[in-house]
Amino acid sequence: MAKTRNKNIQAKLVFLGDMGAGKTSLVSRFVRGQFSDFQESTIGAAFFTQVLSLNEATIKLDIWDTAGQERYHSLAPMYYRGAAAAVVVYDLTSSESFERAKKWVQELQRQGNPNLIKFLVANKVDLEEKRKVGNEEGEPYAKENGLNFLETSAKTAHNVNELFYEIAKKLAKAAPSRPTGMKLHSRQQEMGRRFFCCS
Repeated sequence: MAKTRNKNIQAKLVFLGDMGAGKTSLVSRFVRGQFSDFQESTIGAAFFTQVLSLNEATIKLDIWDTAGQERYHSLAPMYYRGAAAAVVVYDLTSSESFERAKKWVQELQRQGNPNLIKFLVANKVDLEEKRKVGNEEGEPYAKENGLNFLETSAKTAHNVNELFYEIAKKLAKAAPSRPTGMKLHSRQQEMGRRFFCCS
């Protein structure tokens, strides 16, 4: 039985969103399996890597967790430029966080990479009693703007792994298969070619 080779893909993934939306908590929950109720604010950006093995590919994610404070907003293009995927996160207990997430979506749309895999993530689903932004607002907005949508909780790990695996699957599907090894020609193809040297 012939063994097929998996594709090896390295991809840049950027997390964007308002301060306190839970970007760092989502990444930390996925990469380290940890959650802290008192997460310090990210300064500039934090970098993580994680390797995911799928049936069709092995994906190495270079994860950029950007700062949400307004004073770092001008640095964001440096992080999302060249990204294969972007996750815009908002806190579902804050209408302001959702409105700022929309601004991030607009910024990503303006930067013009049509192949960018985009997710809109409503975080903190564990705080259902404090919810200010319903699923009926977030999901339709995501669909209208060409984003995938998920509700997550970094605290309980709800949909956290699913988020990263969905991104990885979409990256694997989007990556072209590169042939490996030598390309062999049939004798007929070779006979049809004429090589001229020094004529």
